[in-house]
Amino acid sequence: MEDLETRHKLLKGAEELFMRYGVRSITMDEIARHLSISKKTLYQYFADKDDIVASVTETHLNREREEYMANTSSARNAVEELVNLSLCMKENLKGMNPSLLFDLQKYHHKAWRIWTEFKNVFIRNSVINNLKRGIEQGLYRDDIDPEILAVVRIESVQMGFDERLFPRDRYNLTQVQTAILEHFIHGLLTDKGRKLYQKYIKEKIKETSYQNDLSI
Repeated sequence: MEDLETRHKLLKGAEELFMRYGVRSITMDEIARHLSISKKTLYQYFADKDDIVASVTETHLNREREEYMANTSSARNAVEELVNLSLCMKENLKGMNPSLLFDLQKYHHKAWRIWTEFKNVFIRNSVINNLKRGIEQGLYRDDIDPEILAVVRIESVQMGFDERLFPRDRYNLTQVQTAILEHFIHGLLTDKGRKLYQKYIKEKIKETSYQNDLSI
């Protein structure tokens, strides 16, 4: 049990560094220093940097999977599910280094395979299920193709990380991903769905403002 707790702490600390600075620029020495442990201790739990990057990726995506499933089961309808997911996305993107996915793709192939499988299986199926749910509830247009739009959605997320398309000296990652998601959502909604979407957004804004007032 102690080993599992220690491993969890190591993964959490490594993830903090990767999210903030990207993966390529962080060395095992820097991870050990950030965690206030020796590099020898770090190597007792992970074979090398590729191993810790893959483990961090898997742990992070498992957490995202749990959040997604909890949101889906608690949402009253497909539109509420989308609103909640958009808020989770904005929170998760805070402080994320835009080079993260590029670093995985180019330098850490095992971690990239983990991300690709998560994207192409779990996220794709989740988007398809949400689209079908929205159509059945009369909140999304009934002439859309869930299979095609699921691919469009997951690839547009990855596109938002591409610094060739959205240079970081001109674009903020959260703003880019939010704009892409908003465009996607408004292309789905029926009049009924749009009214519900606007209602939920207003409720979330009020809720956030209230929570901010309490924290002052």
